[in-house]
Amino acid sequence: MKVKIGVVGAGIFGKGVLQAFKQSEYEGIAQLVAVADVNKNMVKQQEKDFKIRGYTNYKEMLKKEELDAIAIVTPDHLHREIALNAAKQGKHLFIEKPLDVTVEGCNEIIQAASENNLLLQVDFHKRFDPPHKMLKHKIEIGKLGEIQYGYMWMEDSIDIPSEWWPNWASKSSPVWFLGVHCYDVFRFILQCDAKRVSATGQKKKLVSMGIDTFDSVQTKVEFENGVIVNFDNSWILPKGFAAFTNQGLKVVGTEGICEIDSQNRGIEECTSEKKGIKTPNAYFDLKEQDLFNRIIYKGYKFDSIQNFASNLFFIKNGGKIRELKGKYASGEDGREATKIAEAANKSIKYNKIINL
Repeated sequence: MKVKIGVVGAGIFGKGVLQAFKQSEYEGIAQLVAVADVNKNMVKQQEKDFKIRGYTNYKEMLKKEELDAIAIVTPDHLHREIALNAAKQGKHLFIEKPLDVTVEGCNEIIQAASENNLLLQVDFHKRFDPPHKMLKHKIEIGKLGEIQYGYMWMEDSIDIPSEWWPNWASKSSPVWFLGVHCYDVFRFILQCDAKRVSATGQKKKLVSMGIDTFDSVQTKVEFENGVIVNFDNSWILPKGFAAFTNQGLKVVGTEGICEIDSQNRGIEECTSEKKGIKTPNAYFDLKEQDLFNRIIYKGYKFDSIQNFASNLFFIKNGGKIRELKGKYASGEDGREATKIAEAANKSIKYNKIINL
């Protein structure tokens, strides 16, 4: 039986989620039923593009539609209320990172999902990036020896807080928008939780533009196995930078080193449309056409979303949630990333190391 899915949030990332579920529909796994967003124009556009029903109030969608699950693709601080309302009505949950911006909120969502026997999955799509999966495997089989330290950077263009989401960027920061991705990647490849966190942050550029949030945050995390990792996150790179995101990581062990350049994947282009040389990430987002002339999107951006649809299909057709343990980014995984992010914010505020 196909799983019936609704999406809350029809913006830039919401559209990607709709595309992914539409493709799961092609495969006979899912049925994309409806979308909800407070922006009427966005709703109308997605209704037309995906041939689904649209709502400007997600509660109305939950009331009128027979859904197995919803995907929550809203600004970070709005996740909790929507998730709790949907869980009470027995809807499985797919939530964009972060799960919530407080550990307390994560706990509430996890508890609600558990009490109602629901699948709760967080969209940590960087787990699906092929080089990250390769690195995890090399660490597991001991190719790098005992890991000692690492470094990861994820830095966005200033377009994102100033033009894409100027209305809610002040309610977020590089910690929540980018940092949680990084923290989760290292939890994923090390299979270990964080023990101690310290951080510093700068507020200059965006504040001068009327957006009260951090330009950049530097976080140092000590994991329970003794590995030390430094993270650099910012969203003030110049608009002319080669990609929306400059990103990569390094891991050093007693027997080896692995460096991953996630920004320049070996593809460079220069066209009359855009100024300068650009470096598209084909691993993340690649558009193709199938034999039926349908647009097919590939890449780890979509793999993560379709993984939820596949997991839900497994459950609806007789599988048990417990059988999927360790095979997806769970609510508990979401909570651990939020713990680190919350500790980073406290470290900046109180200028001290935070023990978890």
